[in-house]
Amino acid sequence: MPGPLPPTQLYASERVVVLVSCVLSFLGSSLLVCTHALWPELRTRPRQLLLYLSLADLLSALSYFYGVLQDFDRTSWDCVLQGALSTFSNTSSFFWTMAIAFYLYITIVRGSPTGPGLLCCFHAVSWGVPLGITVAAVALKKIGYDASNVSVGWCWVNLDAEDRVLWMLLTGKVWEILAYVTLPVLYILIKKHINRAHAALSEYRPILSRAPAFQPRTSIADKKLILIPVIFIILRIWSTVRFILTLCNSPAVQNSVLVVLHGIGNTFQGGANCIMFVLCTRVVRTRLFSSICCCRCDELDWPLQRSNSYRQRPEPPKNKDVPGPERTKPLLSST
Repeated sequence: MPGPLPPTQLYASERVVVLVSCVLSFLGSSLLVCTHALWPELRTRPRQLLLYLSLADLLSALSYFYGVLQDFDRTSWDCVLQGALSTFSNTSSFFWTMAIAFYLYITIVRGSPTGPGLLCCFHAVSWGVPLGITVAAVALKKIGYDASNVSVGWCWVNLDAEDRVLWMLLTGKVWEILAYVTLPVLYILIKKHINRAHAALSEYRPILSRAPAFQPRTSIADKKLILIPVIFIILRIWSTVRFILTLCNSPAVQNSVLVVLHGIGNTFQGGANCIMFVLCTRVVRTRLFSSICCCRCDELDWPLQRSNSYRQRPEPPKNKDVPGPERTKPLLSST
């Protein structure tokens, strides 16, 4: 491999854009976690898988935020710590994204029942493999300063490591490229199955015209989860482009547009998921907005009710002919 390129200079505007992306991803992932915790009736299996993806994206946004904020220029203890956290969370996000696509394929196409065993397998692979890779990379001192040629200010694989390309693949790129191949195949198979099911149903519409409305086997959440691989590829492709340019020793890797797209793509996964599965999901959106409106109304009504109760407070009777407080209770309760 040719000698490494000079460090990529990050401008303040680029850092601000990526930091905003990190904050939005953090807020989006936090909102997904909160909706899962607050409303048990929304805890379907697809949203349970989305919860684990959101946890990985949450940790990823935090670690990337610190890395971009620091804009490391050498290997240090906090550089290694940040690089380890981002490596683990980023790789875990890859695995959970593929796990969701695999789950959709099994339930929609194969129609196979999914028990707790499959979920345990997802946990073992999606948390265990990234953890093992990250521990090995830290133990062998492969995490460190990378001159922002394959990152945007944060630390990843140490620039001084002789086998840095191998560790770049192991700590992210090989799983990212595998996702590029696996996800479209599963997505196409799922869409073909859904289209065939719709075509078969249309043949019986005259017979079923007076029957109750057909309830599809897959829920709306299942269908929306299909968009996760598409969004994943759109966001992640830019980091792969910069990785290939780095291998080719091309100065185009330092292009400002590519740097910003790379920064947004690596950090905005949680925000994109929140837009799809909170803001664009009617049940969750309605529940969220109603909760916000109720809290707001309660805050506004409390001083008003207190003021009204003060105004309606009966004056003490001036003589025995004026009714006492016990006779004013119906009036107070009606207000």
